[in-house]
Amino acid sequence: MVKSKVFIFRKHFDGLPKPGDLELVEEELPPLKDGECLVEAVYLSVDPYMRAHAPNLRLDTPFIGSQVAIIKESKNSKFPVGKYITGMFGWRTHSIVSDATIGWPSMPTYVLPDFGKLPISLALGALGTPGNTAYLGFLEICQPKSGETVVVSGAAGAVGNQVGQIAKIKGCKVIGIAGSDEKGKWLVDDLKFDHFINYKTQNVDEALKELAPEGIDCYFDNVGGEISTIVLNNMNAYGRVSVCGSISGYNDRSTKASIVQFAMVGKQLKMEGFITGRWKDKMLDAFRKNLEWINEGKLKYKETVTEGFENMFTAFAEMLQGANIGKAVVKA
Repeated sequence: MVKSKVFIFRKHFDGLPKPGDLELVEEELPPLKDGECLVEAVYLSVDPYMRAHAPNLRLDTPFIGSQVAIIKESKNSKFPVGKYITGMFGWRTHSIVSDATIGWPSMPTYVLPDFGKLPISLALGALGTPGNTAYLGFLEICQPKSGETVVVSGAAGAVGNQVGQIAKIKGCKVIGIAGSDEKGKWLVDDLKFDHFINYKTQNVDEALKELAPEGIDCYFDNVGGEISTIVLNNMNAYGRVSVCGSISGYNDRSTKASIVQFAMVGKQLKMEGFITGRWKDKMLDAFRKNLEWINEGKLKYKETVTEGFENMFTAFAEMLQGANIGKAVVKA
C-alpha cells in the first residue's frame, strides 16, 4: 500500500493563516483500478487564490492546490509511467488520478509536453496558469497599444511580472508597483520595466504623477484596495482595467478604500474582472506564445523555491506576506 502525506483543512482562516489551521496527516491509498494512475508530487504551487477561496472550502478535506507530479504506476494508456502530469491534486504527496479527475477550468489535468531544458516547475508558473492568466487577462481585456502606459500592481508576483514583460513586448511603457526595493531592482534591471514604485516607502499618487505625467492607459490590478483607487484616479479617459485579484483584502476583509466611481465615471473607464477559465479555448495559444518568448529571451522567469513538502504552510504564509519574488513553489 502507498501512503500519502496530506495537509487537511481543519479551521477556517481568521486573518493571516496560522499553522494550526491545517494538519499534516498520512493516509493509505487503495490499489489502482483500471483507468487510474498513481502520481507522486514533484513541485507544488502556493498562490493567492488559495486564500481567496478558503472561506468557501469544506473543512476536514485536503487543502486545494495544483502540482506537477510524476506518474509512478498506471493502468491507463493516456498516463504513461515516467511522464509528468499537472493538475489540481491538492496539498498531498501522492494521488490517484483518472480520466474522471476534475480540475478547475483554468487548471486542467494533463500530461506535460516536453519542456526541453526548461524546468518542469514552470508548468506551475510562466508556462502554467499564472502565465495563461497574465497573457489572456492582460491582452484580452486591456488590449494594449504600442506607446501606451501600463501600470501593474503586485508586479513582482507570478502573474504581475509576466504582465509587465508582455506589455514591454507590446511596446508599452510599464510601471510596476511592489513592496520592496529588492523587487524593484529585479523588475527594472532584469525585466526592463521602465519604472518601479515601492508602495511601502513612497507616496503612490505623487510617484505616478511624476512617472506618468501623460496619464495611465491600462491597469492590471492584482491587489485592490487604496492603491488601485489611486491608480484609477491617475488614468486617462477610456482607460482599461483588468482585475485579476485583490490580495490586499484576502487576510483583512475590513480593508477600506476610497470610492472609485468618480474616476470610473469621470474618465469613462472600462473595468473588467476575469477568471482565466473563460478562455479555455485559447490556453494552448497562450502556452505556445509564452514558451516562444521564453526561448527567444524576451520573457524571463524567476521562482522562489521552498524545499520539502512539510514546509508547504510556511511557503503559503510567506507568499501571502509578499516574501516571494516571481512564482512561489515547493519542491517535494
